[in-house]
Amino acid sequence: MIRSRANGARRDPAPSRLAFRLQRLWLTPFVRAFTRIGVPVFVVTLGLGLWLGDEGRRADAMAKLEDIKLSIQNRPEFRVSTLTVEGASPEVEQAVRAMLPVQLPASRFAIDLVAYHDTIARLDAVKDVSLIVRTGGALDVKVTEREPVILWRTPSGIEMLDEMGHRTASLTRRDARPDLPLIAGEGADEAVPEALLILAAAQPILPRARGLVRMGERRWDLVLDRDQRILLPEENPVQAVERVLALDAAEDLLNRDFTRLDMRNADRPTIRLSAPALAQYQAISAGALNSVKVSQ
Repeated sequence: MIRSRANGARRDPAPSRLAFRLQRLWLTPFVRAFTRIGVPVFVVTLGLGLWLGDEGRRADAMAKLEDIKLSIQNRPEFRVSTLTVEGASPEVEQAVRAMLPVQLPASRFAIDLVAYHDTIARLDAVKDVSLIVRTGGALDVKVTEREPVILWRTPSGIEMLDEMGHRTASLTRRDARPDLPLIAGEGADEAVPEALLILAAAQPILPRARGLVRMGERRWDLVLDRDQRILLPEENPVQAVERVLALDAAEDLLNRDFTRLDMRNADRPTIRLSAPALAQYQAISAGALNSVKVSQ
């Protein structure tokens, strides 16, 4: 039999149902994390939101942040004072310096190095470029220029091209670079590697060569002096040039009076004589060409 206290019945030591549920809820990881982290963050965010809700306070805060940012960016260790350009011709160096987006000295944060790099790389004469900011405030620009190896005659002028057909510069006169071979024709710039191979194969007759002409954007004509042309095939033009040299060595072919030597058909090379040579040939009614078909 349970005895009663003076003030009534004995209190049950077990927690109430509400207290029990609150204790169980508190043991939930999500609730504990939210209470310890989420609530403080919410309170701080709410306070900042209310404080920054005032336009004047917000403007003052942004001004202070900008002052702090500028004070850091303008520190001496972040200052760029000099610009050096290596590996560039005087014209390209002048262009690189003119493309620098700011006046030196300036903070390195004021120079968009990626954009500056891309701007320099778009120069026709530039093959590769690298930018390095060195200790002491020096911005080094290392340029690798494209090497012109051939000239391309176009309706608008003469362009210097590198070994891949990329433009490097323009010329106003052919004799400004007599050391470079000449190509012409639409699409010739896209076939520069093949043109260089042909010219290399034709090395023994290059003193007589005036250049290569791209025909129909498919094949080449090798133009010689005395208004002579060698019509090369679309496939294997180098082998055709080598065959011409072999015929010349055997029969002194290139010293004959002809206007066209058609090598497009490997099985039937065709030569077109000039008008005087054809008349003389018909007069003597004999050919000196044993393996070459004569055509008018």
